[in-house]
Amino acid sequence: MNYRHTFHAGNFADVVKHAVLARLLTYLKRKDKAFRVIDTHAGIGLYDLTSDEAARSPEWRDGIARVLDAPLSPDAADLLAPYLDAVRGKGGEALTAYPGSPALIRALMRPQDRLSAIELHPADYETLAARFEGDHQVRVTHLDGWLALGAHVPPKERRGLVLVDPPFEVAGEYERLADHFAKARRRFPTGQYCLWYPKKAGAPIGAFHRRLQATGIPKILVAEMDVRSEASTTGLSGCGLILVNPPFTLEDELARLLPELTAILAQDETASHTLFWLAGEA
Repeated sequence: MNYRHTFHAGNFADVVKHAVLARLLTYLKRKDKAFRVIDTHAGIGLYDLTSDEAARSPEWRDGIARVLDAPLSPDAADLLAPYLDAVRGKGGEALTAYPGSPALIRALMRPQDRLSAIELHPADYETLAARFEGDHQVRVTHLDGWLALGAHVPPKERRGLVLVDPPFEVAGEYERLADHFAKARRRFPTGQYCLWYPKKAGAPIGAFHRRLQATGIPKILVAEMDVRSEASTTGLSGCGLILVNPPFTLEDELARLLPELTAILAQDETASHTLFWLAGEA
């Protein structure tokens, strides 16, 4: 599938990914020690929701716009606050822009923290580099994200998060995601990892999970959301996150948050979510 993000910014998949990303960063900030986030497929950082691309595919209206308009429970509002505050800070009252992962990460960092943002697409790299020009806490690199995944770990801080969010534009991305993650984890076993993947009809999700299990890597939590039936669309029906070395708080937070987000983001009556351990403690 082709998942060029300019056309999909702020959709339900972004909401799931970025809400969880914000929870991971919130936990990392509990300790004063600096951390680094490595974003291997960073994109352009901030997406204009008034652009021609967004107008042709206004998926944000069934994503972040629904969440901002929803009467959230106090519990969900508290858990989503870091994420939604960052969105409002970038998008304004009328929500004219949506922060991609680099902008969201940067908004949640402290002065001692660092971001390594990797982007291969030449034009996107130039846009991203210009956006963070002069920011000493952000390093933007023009490089294949898969190469960066091995080259940038472990970070010198020896503490941090690796976000892998490939565009799934070529065949074999699920296998590549599992294999490159396994190599990176051998180099940086104590890091947190957040791996995003799409769900659609025919996607090899079961095989992908088995490939991850075969690595023998422990502490793998899976969070998935389906917003509509696979049979109803040739496009994205859901998405999932592989969360490795997650904070001890995360499973309970997601158990409380995913049901409410699923109800808000549902596009038909088959919408559902799952949360389970693919691999437990070693």
